[in-house]
Parts: sequence; structure tokens; C-alpha cells
Amino acid sequence: MRLVIARCSVDYAGRLTAHLPLAPRLILVKADGSVSVHADDRAYKPLNWMSPPCTVKESEEDTGPVWTVQNKAGEKLIITMEEILHDSSHELGSDPGLIKDGVEAHLQELLADRMETLGDGWTLIRREYPTAIGPVDILCRDEAGATVAVEIKRRGEIDGVEQLTRYLDLLNRDPHLAPVKGVFAAQEIKPQARVLASDRGIGCVTLDYDSLRGIEDDKLRLF
Repeated sequence: MRLVIARCSVDYAGRLTAHLPLAPRLILVKADGSVSVHADDRAYKPLNWMSPPCTVKESEEDTGPVWTVQNKAGEKLIITMEEILHDSSHELGSDPGLIKDGVEAHLQELLADRMETLGDGWTLIRREYPTAIGPVDILCRDEAGATVAVEIKRRGEIDGVEQLTRYLDLLNRDPHLAPVKGVFAAQEIKPQARVLASDRGIGCVTLDYDSLRGIEDDKLRLF
């Protein structure tokens, strides 16, 4: 990543035109080829930018350095610098990505280790049970021995119910598993998703992350 702080003006020429008058600004050139111009406000949002793929041509004019950033569509971002206050490059390497506490994979792992929280006698068949349209989070059996497919989300919305419905349709075609019931489990379930799940005969479970980790009461609420 290259960071340049400069007194500059910026002109955009493309589907429309825009002009930023002379002022101190931060210019970011990322490894993916993107170029963005920032002021010292607006949080993360740039004043202007060019998404990759694009090329940066640097030239020296009488007024100072000029960058011409152009994308494949022919749009241009012209940055005219009167004074460069800082110019540095840094190798950040590959980013591991954001790791959230309580993501679906961790909830799945915790619930699979504590199947009794869904009910006495519930047993795990397999996590990430493979199907032709993707893996089912948890496949298990209830106290009566019936097969149950569990879909886990942090926030339960209609899309999650639709996803579980597709899994159930496919799993119920397998004579070794059918009949297969469904349970939609999430830390928070939207009312519309709960209504749709109930209409399709799918049970809903509200997951308490702290309880699953053994921090508080270890019971789930089954509705």
C-alpha cells in the first residue's frame, strides 16, 4: 500500500465531471490497483476513487506531480499535486480476514458438542452433512430417533428458512434418512422468519451464545 499526503486538486472525467479544489488530502494506492482520495473526515468514505483494474501514470508538470488514473472504461481521475507532504509504501501481505466472536461456525461447533441442549436424548449424526446443494450445518436425531436437519445463523431471517427448506426437500428424498424434520437455530430470529418456519413445520430455537459456552444458564429456548 502506498500512502501519499499532498496538497492537491482532483478532477474526474467520465460519465460526468467533478472537481475537488486544492486542499491537503490523503491518497491511497492499494495492492489491488484501486486509488482513493480522502479528506480528514467522512469516516471511511473517500472523496473520490477509482476501482480496479486501473492504471496510474505519473508525470511531472510545471505545477508539480500529476497522476492520471484510468480504468478500462476510459474514465480518468487526474490528481494534480502542488506539494507532497508524505509519501511511503508498506507491504501489508495477505489479510487473515475478520474473526468475529460467535460466528456461525463456532455456534455450530458449540451446539454439536452439546446436543442435549436441544432436548434429552438428541444425538449428533454429523456436522456439515454434505448434500448436492451444500452442507447442512448439523444432522442429528431427536429423542424418538427421527432425523433432524439444523440450520444455524447468527441472525435468523427469511433467507435462512428458505435455505433449510431446500435442504429438507432434498434430504427427504433419501429413504435412509426420511422423514427429516427441520430446526432453524439463531441468536436472533426475525418475526417474519419465525412465521414462515412455523408455516412450513420447521421448529425455531433461539441460541444463547454465552450459555452454550457455559457462562450462564445452559438451556435453550425452544419455540
